[in-house]
Amino acid sequence: MNNDFLDFRSDTVTRPTAGMLDAMLHAKVGDDVFGEDETVSALEKKLAKMFNMEAGLFCPSGTMTNQIAIKCFTQPMDEVICDQASHVYRYEGGGIAYHSGASVRLLHGERGILTPQLIEPEINEYNIHYPNSSLVVLENTVNKGGGSCYHLAQIEPIHQLCKAKGLKLHLDGARIFNALQATGDEATSYGNHFDGISVCLSKGLGAPVGSVLLSDKETIKKATKIRKAFGGGMRQAGFLAAAGIYALDHHIKRLKDDHNHAAALADALSKAHYVKSVMPVETNIVIFEVEADQANQIVNQFKAKGLLCGTTSAKTIRLVTHLDLSADMIDRAIEIILHLQG
Repeated sequence: MNNDFLDFRSDTVTRPTAGMLDAMLHAKVGDDVFGEDETVSALEKKLAKMFNMEAGLFCPSGTMTNQIAIKCFTQPMDEVICDQASHVYRYEGGGIAYHSGASVRLLHGERGILTPQLIEPEINEYNIHYPNSSLVVLENTVNKGGGSCYHLAQIEPIHQLCKAKGLKLHLDGARIFNALQATGDEATSYGNHFDGISVCLSKGLGAPVGSVLLSDKETIKKATKIRKAFGGGMRQAGFLAAAGIYALDHHIKRLKDDHNHAAALADALSKAHYVKSVMPVETNIVIFEVEADQANQIVNQFKAKGLLCGTTSAKTIRLVTHLDLSADMIDRAIEIILHLQG
């Protein structure tokens, strides 16, 4: 994409920093399918320790780590409980049905945030007519919820419910570090609450590729074979893992800058005459509503002014902040927002 554009389409559009490229260049690598890439191993161990989990598995994408986890935690004819806005349901190509032969029970949380009160009535007791409720999936932060995030105090009762009912609990942590920066919760506490955690490195952290699935050793052993069957076994993947390690060492605290930038954009949008409402901004995602069927028109007008973003429906538009957007760029974007005719 032309560097003259202000690219707010996603935090996946970032490019490696100079320091990250240097770390990639000097990575020690081996054949990871043979278990011989020490940089991949270092990344997996680093994240497992951060989240107080036993082991990790490096994969090409968050979709793969999520789908591997779902396959590990379900059997055909099982049912996965998640919010209707969940990435695992909406944006992973029907993978739950395709890969795992499981059905989905969709709930309607506030901006994608589930509660025990929503989940418990939807857990099926054993009955030959019903699928077996076996897994709950949470997303943190919630993409379609405008970057809404769970506090650990909200996760704890869901964990207790799943434990009491014999269900596994998986976290799609695509933007988990954004959530941690917003809530102040500790990553190490998460390992006590989830059976699986997917941690994406290629969004706000700025790595070019990759996600790590965290779980216990037996689950990761099973997951490694599933990854191979999915075609996710990589060879000298340490070059990519090195980018992930660099991101974890250098790019976590700066996520607060992205959150502040998102809040500034939301404030400007709240003053724009063509905007009906703006979702509350907690992290780095801003979703706002315009008149029905006007979203594409507004997006095109933004593009003509040099600002790239995308729609989430016929009347909603999303902006995502990230490390490639400086404070000066945010100021330029605010000028475009405030002076757009709409």
